[in-house]
Amino acid sequence: MKNQTAIVFSTISLVLVAGCASVPGSAELDKITADIVKASFTDKGIVKVGVLNPEDINVACSAADVAGKPLDREIAAALEAVQLKTIKWPADGNYMGDWKKGESLAQSGRGLTWTDEAGEANGGNCYNCHKLDPKEISYGTIGPSLYNYGKIRGVTADPTSPSSKAMIEYTWGKIWNAKAYNACSVMPRAVHKGIITEAQARDLMALLLDPKSPVNQ
Repeated sequence: MKNQTAIVFSTISLVLVAGCASVPGSAELDKITADIVKASFTDKGIVKVGVLNPEDINVACSAADVAGKPLDREIAAALEAVQLKTIKWPADGNYMGDWKKGESLAQSGRGLTWTDEAGEANGGNCYNCHKLDPKEISYGTIGPSLYNYGKIRGVTADPTSPSSKAMIEYTWGKIWNAKAYNACSVMPRAVHKGIITEAQARDLMALLLDPKSPVNQ
């Protein structure tokens, strides 16, 4: 009986070892997955398959996430420096638009689907992640509250001070390309990726920094 049991277990072990040997490795599984995705998706309307192509910064952040640890600080700094170069600063020095348009933009999540036409204005979908106006009954908490954004930072009191100038520039850059300041930020790179226009960025700036905006009341 003992001999038969030993033979059975030996046979099972051989089968398991053979089975494991045939299982693809991580790199091979990644390639299989990539091939499936490539074969399953096609360009449709304004949405192109190219959006699935990973960038170095996303690959690095995904790897760190899988490993369960923060991205190496030196690597993050190098990646952020590349992203910072993509930011276009206002040629005329004007960062502010219309806060009322900015509020409408923050409330809208419309756009960038295959049924939309190229060139149509998209929404900013800001309320999906942030609190801005306390009168808004629905907002997300993925990002920090932006209520009193300009007021807390002193921009509404004296927009000409050096600290206000620095905060205005930071806010512009953050809206343009959030990864320039945090490599693994989940905030969309709004202007850099063509989600919103430069003019719309000015309107969001006004929503956050204009003393008359509901954000700063």
